[in-house]
Amino acid sequence: MLAGGAIGGGTLSVAQSAHAMGSDTIKIGLIGCGVRGTAATIQALNAGDPGVKLVAMADAFGSNLQKSYRSIKSMHPDKVDCVGRRYEGLDAYQSVMASDANVVFLATPPGFRPQHFEAAVDAGKHIFMEKPVATDAPGVRRVLAANEQAKKKGLAVQVGLQRRHEIPYQQCIDQIHRGAIGDLIFARAYWNGGGVWVRPRQKNQTELGYQLRNWYYFTWLGGDHIDEQHIHNLDVINWVAQSYPIEAQGVGGREVRTGPDHGQIFDHHMVEFTYRNGLKLLSQCRHIQGCWNSVSEHIHGTTGVADISRSVIRDRNGEKQWECNSTETRGKGCQLEQDSLLAALRACHLPNEGDYGAYSTMTAIMGRMATYTGKRVKWNDAMNSTAQLADTDALKSLDDLAPIQPNPDGRYSVAIPGNKSTTA
Repeated sequence: MLAGGAIGGGTLSVAQSAHAMGSDTIKIGLIGCGVRGTAATIQALNAGDPGVKLVAMADAFGSNLQKSYRSIKSMHPDKVDCVGRRYEGLDAYQSVMASDANVVFLATPPGFRPQHFEAAVDAGKHIFMEKPVATDAPGVRRVLAANEQAKKKGLAVQVGLQRRHEIPYQQCIDQIHRGAIGDLIFARAYWNGGGVWVRPRQKNQTELGYQLRNWYYFTWLGGDHIDEQHIHNLDVINWVAQSYPIEAQGVGGREVRTGPDHGQIFDHHMVEFTYRNGLKLLSQCRHIQGCWNSVSEHIHGTTGVADISRSVIRDRNGEKQWECNSTETRGKGCQLEQDSLLAALRACHLPNEGDYGAYSTMTAIMGRMATYTGKRVKWNDAMNSTAQLADTDALKSLDDLAPIQPNPDGRYSVAIPGNKSTTA
């Protein structure tokens, strides 16, 4: 039966409650059928729960929709029942919200996340949403407001910051919180690599269609790679600090990715974040081939140093003091977060990761504000910023005007630090 007690919200009726238990079917609706949305759905169907089905799908592009459907169906032919419930278009998410799905997966480009999250909460759906949860401060505030409603409605909310579900991370951070390295002094976080895909412009493609296909390189859609990717590392440091930064200053720019096919975003950022207790974080993310690469998080204390990404703690002399022995879950967080969500729903537990997902997103956005403007940025000023990168609610069709337009030379306006007209 569909029923259960909502944490902090009393007992919900069958009509009010979407969470499943017993032999009920957990019905998933997927919104955003790209690589990540497809993978997350497959991972949910891999979780070992025989009562989970994919019942509805939506994407702006029919080709994405069909490719995703075939991929998921090939792996789980008995767990896909989307006949008549595969929807195409920018407003297709509304049809999934109106379906009998009781859990929705939100995996479109992040610029649409606040809009879709709000709609999912309004529809009374449990939610898994990919990170980041927004690309600007108004979007973060919208997510936080909707998440308060999700709590009142007794809805589970999970965010794709999967390191939180990996045992080595959990145990290492628990050791730090227990005082294994003393008082926290300094942290380092990196996402340095060679970059990701580029999707060239196609014949007869609208400008909005092109930007949606190549969303990673447009700030209104992806938030820049400090938000879309480096958020994972920033979230780990926030987790360790049990807080978020109060200010940021940094540098960044476009050194090698300078062509129009790379839209607006920077290829490197370096930010110094300051936390309320005086902890400093040196944050570095770079997409340039042939350079030093690292995806990792480290924290230094008065008595030792922790390599959180490897779950190793050493004293100030470099002698190993602790190492996680449970490494089988390392790098498997994306599967574990789906296992965790489904198990929680079966047990009528209602996890809610919305707030920390929003605050870690805001941390990344504040870092981008610092690098784009070249200014020192305070948390309250960043959080209260009214700079909205795009009105996604107004976009109804691929023929609509894209929120930013190319210049006459085919290039896009890029942030210039120190320029008064630059917005972040």
